[in-house]
Amino acid sequence: MSSNMNDCAYQLWDERRGKIQSKKGGWVIGKGIFNHGYSMMDDLVGKVSYMQVMVLNATGRLPERPVADWFDAIHICLSWPDPRIWCNQIGALGGTTRASVVAATTAGVLAADAKSYGIKPLIQGVRFIQAAQIDFKRGLSVGEVIRNECAKHRGKPNIMGYARPLAKGDERIVAMERVQQELGLPSGEHLQLARKIEQSLLKDFDESMNINGYMSAFLSDLGYTDEEVYRIFAVLVTSGVTACYVDTRDKAPDTFLPLRCTDIEYSGTLARPVP
Repeated sequence: MSSNMNDCAYQLWDERRGKIQSKKGGWVIGKGIFNHGYSMMDDLVGKVSYMQVMVLNATGRLPERPVADWFDAIHICLSWPDPRIWCNQIGALGGTTRASVVAATTAGVLAADAKSYGIKPLIQGVRFIQAAQIDFKRGLSVGEVIRNECAKHRGKPNIMGYARPLAKGDERIVAMERVQQELGLPSGEHLQLARKIEQSLLKDFDESMNINGYMSAFLSDLGYTDEEVYRIFAVLVTSGVTACYVDTRDKAPDTFLPLRCTDIEYSGTLARPVP
C-alpha cells in the first residue's frame, strides 16, 4: 500500500475513531427511536406490518401494505417443515442433539446461503431477467434471448428461474399468482417476458418456470435490485428450520437419522497395525 493510500485510510479511521455513525436510525434519548426517518413508536408500531419494516430495513424503502403482504405470502411458500430439505435437516439435527433453538435455526439459515438452492440463486435469477429485459427492449426476440443464455451452458437450457429437479411445474407459482391477483398487484414487463420465455422453453425443451423465475421477475417489476432481493430474503427459511428443530427436540435424543457403522461404505486404506 502506498503512503498516500495509508494516509487516506488513517484519516478515514481517525474520523470514525470512538464513534458509531448510522444513516439508518437509532435511539435519541428523550426524543424517540428513529428508523429511516420514521419514528418507530409513532409512525410504525401498530400502523404497518412487521414485513413492511423488514423490507424497509433491507432496502431503505417502506413498501405499500399489499406488496408487504405478497412478501409475507412468499415467505410462507418457501419455508416448509420438511426435514428432508438440507437446511431443515440441520435444524432437526440440532433438536436431536439438544442444541438451542437459536443455534439450530441460525445454522439452518446459514446452510440456505448456498449457490445451488436457497437464497443466493435469487441473485442470479434477478440478474438474468433484468438483463433479458434489456436485450428484449434492444430488439432481440425471446428465442434469441434463450439461445444466448443456452450458449453459456453448451446449448443446454440451464437458465436460473426455469426447470425444477424431481418435479415438473411449480405449485408455489399457482399459489402466488392467486395471492398477486387478490392483492391487486399487476404483472409488469419483467413478469410478462418471463412468461414468454417459459412458453418458448416449454415448446423447445419441455421446461417451465419455477418459483425463482416468478419471484425474480415480479420483484424486478417492483424495482428491487439483485442485492436488495438477497437482503430481503436473508432469513427466508427460518420458520421451516425451527419447525424441524421442535419436531426432533420433542422426541428422544439422538434418534434423528441414526447410523450404524455398517451403514457407512468405507473405501479408504485397509486396517493396519499401529506401530
